[in-house]
Amino acid sequence: MAVKDPKERKFVTALARGLDVLKCFRVGDQFLGNNQIAERTGLAKSTVSRLSYTLTEKGFLEYVPEHNKYRLTTEVLSLGYASLAQMDIRRIARPLMQALAEHTKASVNFGVRDRLNMVYIDTYRNASTYAVQLNVGSEISISTTSMGRAYLAALAKEEREELLEEIRLSDKEDYSRVKAGIDKSVIDYGEKGYCLSLGDWRPESHAIAVPLVPEDGSAIMVFSCSGAAFQLSPQVFEDDIGPRLLNLVANVKTALKFK
Repeated sequence: MAVKDPKERKFVTALARGLDVLKCFRVGDQFLGNNQIAERTGLAKSTVSRLSYTLTEKGFLEYVPEHNKYRLTTEVLSLGYASLAQMDIRRIARPLMQALAEHTKASVNFGVRDRLNMVYIDTYRNASTYAVQLNVGSEISISTTSMGRAYLAALAKEEREELLEEIRLSDKEDYSRVKAGIDKSVIDYGEKGYCLSLGDWRPESHAIAVPLVPEDGSAIMVFSCSGAAFQLSPQVFEDDIGPRLLNLVANVKTALKFK
């Protein structure tokens, strides 16, 4: 009989599946039933039923009889807020993000990768911003957004190739177009330090992003600025917002060294 790899022996499959159930709740999802959870996780309905029952017993889900569905409880929120509270980068970056949002009258965002998405950790927008209204916790595509492209561009080549293969398998029909946009972003990042998405994610939206690569080898984080295409032209991003966003990231990175 083959001996399992030590890493496999340490991996708790049931725990991983339970976390997958919690993670399948997205921004805007108030209630999810077992059938929906099974579709999103790819798990058998019988498995989902046991997991949702267990998570309810542990206080992470609440069963709502009138809907025959589940919703997240404040136990999950407390974990998220505790994690955010520990992120010094949010405290450091917020006034800089606010200043840039006020200057550009656009949305300035900070996000990290979650599988094939980027998740907003923080966002600030001016009252007159016409950008797509996304909030903390919102997920956006890693392959067509400026934030996702900046993350990919900042990866080591081998890591990027592995992630590109995952993207290809998830969207084979549109992969050639997606890959062309990512390839251009890798070049832009090498030459200019930022990546663009001009209507590639949503036709009405333009965005620019700059990755922050921590010197301690921890996860890459990305700052972006997005706005309505009619409000902010590609030239504005190139000539004004790009240099300001690069400066913001440089200042955050410097401040993190002396926190």
